[in-house]
Amino acid sequence: MRVTVRLFARLRDLVGTGELQRDAPGGATVGAVWAGLVAEYPELSPYEKSISCAVNADYSRFTAAVADGDEVAFLPPVSGG
Repeated sequence: MRVTVRLFARLRDLVGTGELQRDAPGGATVGAVWAGLVAEYPELSPYEKSISCAVNADYSRFTAAVADGDEVAFLPPVSGG
């Protein structure tokens, strides 16, 4: 199955783009999509414990299942006032 991965802020800067298309096996989770990204872009690894994720614009967890055509977004921590 194919999913769209959206990256924001520092994550986008590290990868060089804000949107990627990725193949994932059936029954994959958000965590599996993230693991695939980290395998290709190891510089993302330090952010794993602090990022938020969403599936189709709904905040989610790494254990959430993804389906063909889903959009999976990864967002680093946001600060400011």
